[in-house]
Amino acid sequence: MSAKLFIILVGVVLILIAVLSALGKKESNGLISHKAGIPLGILGVLMIIFGSYTSDVSYVSSQMEQISRGNKMEIEGPVDAVKVISPLEADSVDCRILSMGVYPEGHEKDIWVVLKPTDNKYYPQSDHTNTSYKRDGEWQVVTRFGGDLGEKYELIVYETDASASEFFSSTIEDWKDQGSYPGLADNEIPSGATEVDKVSVFLRKNCRGVF
Repeated sequence: MSAKLFIILVGVVLILIAVLSALGKKESNGLISHKAGIPLGILGVLMIIFGSYTSDVSYVSSQMEQISRGNKMEIEGPVDAVKVISPLEADSVDCRILSMGVYPEGHEKDIWVVLKPTDNKYYPQSDHTNTSYKRDGEWQVVTRFGGDLGEKYELIVYETDASASEFFSSTIEDWKDQGSYPGLADNEIPSGATEVDKVSVFLRKNCRGVF
């Protein structure tokens, strides 16, 4: 459970306690005095407003996020494997880009982009759909860099089974809840994730601290 949802739920509970205290006053057998119930109810309302507000701010911020597109490879003929078509090998990229690729007809596995910067940790990437969005033979996912100017990143594409996909999704959610992104070690990459393509790119600007 996220911290924001927890705050909202606590607010609801406090409001219920305040309502019960008011009813208890009328029946003269309430467990909580009416005087104590009023501030609890006010606190509950404030907690709900705060939890909802921070959720809205997070959503609006994500909507305002500036996403750029890099150079794109032209594909000719039938596609026989999952490939990256943007960015290209050795590209200089912005802090937030849309990574894109193609997949062959009949491909049913999930596709994940995982970044590997110079700390040699792995950082799975997702947007609101978690896994890369797939449609009509093409996939894409918002990719977020957080390194220094000129830093080299490996952009690795994995195809995953259901368990590996769930692992990446839950890992991202845990990192968001904690407000910390420690990355994954080599031995933490699930066995159901198979590397299918990779390109190396370089940051064209300092992306430290960029949301």
